[in-house]
Amino acid sequence: MEQTAKIIIDGKTFELPMITGSEGERAIDISRLRQEVGVVTLDPGFANTSACLSRITFVDGERGILRYRGIPVDRLAEHSTFVETAYMLINCELPTQEQLNRFSVMLNDHSLVHEDMRAFFENFPRWAHPMGILSSMVNALRAFYPEIPERTEEEEINITVTRLLSKVRTMAAMSYKIFRGHKVAYPRHDLTYAENFLSMMFDSPVRPYDIDDDIVNALNVFWILHADHEQNCSTAAVRVVGSAKVNLYAAISAGICALWGPLHGGANQAVVEMLGQIHENGGDAAPFIARAKDRNDPFRLMGFGHRIYKTYDPRARVMKKVCDRILDKQRVRDPLLDIAKRLEEVALEDPYFIDHHLYPNVDFYSGILLKAIGIPLNMFTVMFAIGRLPGWISQWKESSDDPKWRLQRPRQIYIGRKERAYIPIEKRG
Repeated sequence: MEQTAKIIIDGKTFELPMITGSEGERAIDISRLRQEVGVVTLDPGFANTSACLSRITFVDGERGILRYRGIPVDRLAEHSTFVETAYMLINCELPTQEQLNRFSVMLNDHSLVHEDMRAFFENFPRWAHPMGILSSMVNALRAFYPEIPERTEEEEINITVTRLLSKVRTMAAMSYKIFRGHKVAYPRHDLTYAENFLSMMFDSPVRPYDIDDDIVNALNVFWILHADHEQNCSTAAVRVVGSAKVNLYAAISAGICALWGPLHGGANQAVVEMLGQIHENGGDAAPFIARAKDRNDPFRLMGFGHRIYKTYDPRARVMKKVCDRILDKQRVRDPLLDIAKRLEEVALEDPYFIDHHLYPNVDFYSGILLKAIGIPLNMFTVMFAIGRLPGWISQWKESSDDPKWRLQRPRQIYIGRKERAYIPIEKRG
């Protein structure tokens, strides 16, 4: 028997259908509420509103669970590569060895960027933020790689998806090289996805870059942990813009712009800046903790708390282990990591942090890891964008394939002035 929820308005009772997800999540279907009842719901920030049915990612914030296509993210981080995880997110299932080999070859074949695009990169101001550049360049890809009528829609999507995954990595490294005034390093056919990115970022004619397997593994883990996270701000942006049936490049460009914000993808950069500020002030975190607990102080401890997780972010546990392993191998004693560990101890023991669910999230350690790898601060959010790309693509693809697809158009409750007369300018006073 189908479950329903009852709503009483003006003395009349209306029944609304209930939907239950595969993990027991329950929702009230209000898609016909306005049409049948004449009212809409109000939910600022959409914290209680499901915008879609999805088979991609499951998040349980109360229990600290994150799974891609049913597989816990910590297992993927331990056993998989970013390329394999990306394939699974986009194609629903883990690839066979033959499918993975074919996908890797396609990524290699599409890794070069059109040489004319270098003019775009070189004409951005040197102080331009890499996220703004990346968003613009991704949008421009459509002009350089238009659709070919002879291809089927499926072929076109597969090539566009592969092109994006491969070229975004190349464009990110290229922007960094041009920003520094260095010679651009091109992708190599004998390197893996992560190895190629590191080579393009750090290889130079005077100092060849030596591939370190532990660094490569750490980068794979970083990207896997960021690959998707349900209907977050940037993913919602991709779905909303994509619902207008724009090309994939434009939808992904919108996601990059949303990710740029300090409350979203820019948080890992903000964490390192905050830790640096504490270090510059003597390394004592106590005054900053006191400020964070003061309701009248707008200061926030970056990297603590999450819109979804009410317990320890499962990605943070994995990231912390990787971060410790890389720093131990490099024998680097990073004062910022010491401060981070002290902050973590406080967060896990202080009643204020526990009561307000302010546990360390993935951004808390990811910035320190990127710093240890050698990624410059202004490239942190770009690294997030590369990792989130397969999630955006899979979400765009799922929404495009949805037979119930609709142009997304939220409602509002107008609270402005009622109709009034227009006053000619000479009579206004």
